[in-house]
Amino acid sequence: MSRTLTRLRAATGDPLLVRAGRGLVPTPRAAEIRDDVHRLHHHVRQVLSPPSSRLDFARLERTFTIRASEGFVALFSVPLLTAIAGIAPHARLRFVPKPVKDATPLREGQIDLEIGVLGASAPEVRTRPLFRDKFVGAVRQGHPLLAGDMTPERYAACGHVVASRKEVLTDPVGEALDEIGLKREIAAVVPSHLDAIRVARQSDLVALVPRSCVGRAMIAIEPQIGELVSFELPVHTPEILISAMWHPRMNADPAHRWLRERVKTVCHATFPAADDPRFAGF
Repeated sequence: MSRTLTRLRAATGDPLLVRAGRGLVPTPRAAEIRDDVHRLHHHVRQVLSPPSSRLDFARLERTFTIRASEGFVALFSVPLLTAIAGIAPHARLRFVPKPVKDATPLREGQIDLEIGVLGASAPEVRTRPLFRDKFVGAVRQGHPLLAGDMTPERYAACGHVVASRKEVLTDPVGEALDEIGLKREIAAVVPSHLDAIRVARQSDLVALVPRSCVGRAMIAIEPQIGELVSFELPVHTPEILISAMWHPRMNADPAHRWLRERVKTVCHATFPAADDPRFAGF
């Protein structure tokens, strides 16, 4: 106590407490600042206390920025908006494209959440798996490839449309075909898988797309996709793990945690396999 009082006296330039018999009494300066000190103490306790985990969702006014592919936005944006609007009517979702896998926007707070395949990310970024996907082929109804056995040779002999933003075209299907001495003829490269679907629907090109892009939810969004036929690839390719990614500085934020739970719930409703116990380790 004496050391603390000594520091306070040095800081204020006033004795603050002086002896009066066996006790201490405040100086006029101490009496003058007493109420201000009480208010400051209360404010400091509030600032340094853990934030309340209870949110007033009815009054929550916040824009959450999510970086995701066009396919994710087309498939999940409506159910996600519905799930959020029913609880927090003043919250807003802002979807932005993801031209490259760069953790800088997460680090700098430009985006709240990224959805996609893990890549060269920052080591501190937190992740949560959402669902497993896989590549399938997609062609228009009546395509010649559908008339007969789906062999690697017949598949590779077709013209193909793929989605890529890279100059070097590499994907698991091309690598699998290379291993058995086959090569695709890629006739078109487009920015997104939805673009690949649109091209395949109006031509004889074969699209390579994630299975989620030709699901029932996508048909509801773009009815023309009903004219498309998807098929299992004649070569083995690994599954795709789609995850949510965020920076750890947002980990304890109650509103951000609530957003992550809504995203997980919506994805699991469409892809129940996301509840696979193997995900428990993530």
